[in-house]
Amino acid sequence: MKIEVKDIPALARGCAVLGTGGGGDVRTGSLAAIRAIQTYGEVPLIQLADLPEDALVVPLSGIGAPTVSHEMIHGEDEPRRIAEEIERIFGRLPTAVMSSEIGGANGVAPVAWAAQLGLPLLDADGMGRAFPEVQMVSMYVAGLPADLVIMSDVAGNVVTIRPVDGLWSERLARAVCVAAGSHALMADYVLTAGRARGAVIEGTVTRALALGRATEGTSEPLSALQRELGASRLITGKLTDVERRTSGGFVCGTATIEGAGDDRGRTLTLELQNENLVAVENGRVRAMVPDLITVVDTETAVAVQTEGLRYGQRVTVLAWPCDPLWRTAKGLETAGPRAFGYDLDYLPIEELEGEPRG
Repeated sequence: MKIEVKDIPALARGCAVLGTGGGGDVRTGSLAAIRAIQTYGEVPLIQLADLPEDALVVPLSGIGAPTVSHEMIHGEDEPRRIAEEIERIFGRLPTAVMSSEIGGANGVAPVAWAAQLGLPLLDADGMGRAFPEVQMVSMYVAGLPADLVIMSDVAGNVVTIRPVDGLWSERLARAVCVAAGSHALMADYVLTAGRARGAVIEGTVTRALALGRATEGTSEPLSALQRELGASRLITGKLTDVERRTSGGFVCGTATIEGAGDDRGRTLTLELQNENLVAVENGRVRAMVPDLITVVDTETAVAVQTEGLRYGQRVTVLAWPCDPLWRTAKGLETAGPRAFGYDLDYLPIEELEGEPRG
């Protein structure tokens, strides 16, 4: 299969849903992908099984605050500089590009980066969603060493980091990101196809395309999306309060939705750190990270990123289960509620939705 210009709108819609509010605005990633395909040609979408054991895979993503990403847009030089640094370190160029996170612009923009580098895109990523921190990837949970991070910014700087572990990779990469204006392109966990097997989440590009196509040509896009996701509807209503601040390379804050229609009289609050992390109603948690929580426009079912939340929007909040990897002990230690500072023991969305609302 090849990703063509006509595929980008569906891919963008699906990636926005999987972004759980983060990963960057898909509009900038879509424009970059469309232009790159028109300039360099369609991008082959390949499976991990198609690659030889020693093929070099480069996971790429934008790192930083989503509010900055659509003002400081990546050019063609950043991926090229990273590929050149990989060649300098490994003695050869990468074989394929992979999205570090399938959510948001970081799921769409790799199409552009692959096209610009003349490489195929791997049908996989390191999250199955979006997460805000560098170590919050499946490769870290699988136990692969986080011993190389390469970053490039719009000013032309290239920084190679040799962290001692995943937590240090986050600290050091975040410091570089803030120095670069809270946005940079990053390659982390550059790995062979052999090491990627069992350490990445496969089929996520195909999954994003399916989610985007689920709402095409239907008079009830919200219901169609909810069915495709297997999601629970937490509330439908109006955004009545949004509090956001950009600090340390993150967008943090809260969003409050007051119910409408059948949900009148109910209020749901979302806790944000780039992504939607916890949903609370009347003091009771309705859903929590690492399960996915996404805000969508009630009429169109188009996902609304955290930086796009505005007072008065009519929205629906959906939640559904994460990849099983994130429910392991290491997965929860890495990206469960306590990893974000919440004094909460993780409960799956299936259990939480089985409880009465009260």
